[in-house]
Amino acid sequence: MTDLLTTAAERAAGGPPVPTFSVLSGHQVQQALTGRERELVALVEDTYRLHGAGDSVNPPSYFLRFPDRPNSRIIALPASIGGSVHVDGLKWISSFPDNVRSGLPRASAVLILNDPETGYPFACLESSIISATRTAASAALAADWLSRGRGARPARIGFFGTGLIARYIHTFLAGTGWEFDAIGVHDVSADSAEGFRGYLRQSGAGGQVTVHDRAEDLVRDSDLVVFATVAGKPHVTDPAWFDHNPLVLHVSLRDLAPEVLLGAANFVDDVEHCLKADTSPHLVEQLTGDRDFLNGTLNDVLQGRAAPPTDRPVIFSPFGLGVLDLAVGKYVYDEVSRAGSLRLIDDFFHDLRRYG
Repeated sequence: MTDLLTTAAERAAGGPPVPTFSVLSGHQVQQALTGRERELVALVEDTYRLHGAGDSVNPPSYFLRFPDRPNSRIIALPASIGGSVHVDGLKWISSFPDNVRSGLPRASAVLILNDPETGYPFACLESSIISATRTAASAALAADWLSRGRGARPARIGFFGTGLIARYIHTFLAGTGWEFDAIGVHDVSADSAEGFRGYLRQSGAGGQVTVHDRAEDLVRDSDLVVFATVAGKPHVTDPAWFDHNPLVLHVSLRDLAPEVLLGAANFVDDVEHCLKADTSPHLVEQLTGDRDFLNGTLNDVLQGRAAPPTDRPVIFSPFGLGVLDLAVGKYVYDEVSRAGSLRLIDDFFHDLRRYG
């Protein structure tokens, strides 16, 4: 990654190489990603395959919690990915649910990219958009592969939770060719549900849009159910809601009681990561004492080692891997760099002489 170094000879003859550092704003990030849904889903698929092949390092996430603010947290996701991406880094993402009361999004984030040759950070990117993008691309990829072989593609989708992530998931589904006859919406906040319905109208989404007052009605009326809430513990407890064997994208990870998962086929993005921090799959493991309820990972499906059944609900529970953030973040960096729009901070690194 020698392109990340300028030489002091370019500034003053004879000096050592000087690492560069850039800051990429949310506007630049969004410009680089908008309208690229198919390309980004393919990038996420490639990243899952690299991770499954062992060409990555993805340690456990670290949760910073606060005794005086128990519903808030900040998470560090360090990672390294090989292949053509070849970058190290860290996502630092906060979740403060009370933000929504004042109109702010729940989550905010930055992503640091590090040069794998020198270890020097070379970019800091606004990352709430990157995080939402990789989550939505992962969900769209899972919806595609987990619906294969199960008959007709789902035509009735239900969104349980209607925030930023739900919007991005719908955008990525629509951007990768999904069409729906009916779209269901449910949220504990009536204003949020109506706001999401307004977004659907503005986006030109086809199909009848219905706001469901009851969560059960949303689930029963949907072939594809997207859970994108801020729930901290299970609140959907009746397996009978899923008797019609829908495909469930359990993106928020803590909505479903163990009984629901035990009646379904379960796929995750990474076993060790997902079965932690009292996620719904982790609660199943604690209840049963084993992991036999898992049918495999999404990469197992990509590789043909596992297939979703037709006689049970299929649930995808993705913890969210730091390697996905790195892949999307490096994609953004490369796009902005190619456009000549990097904002370099020339004097970010100061004392670069080892002996002064």
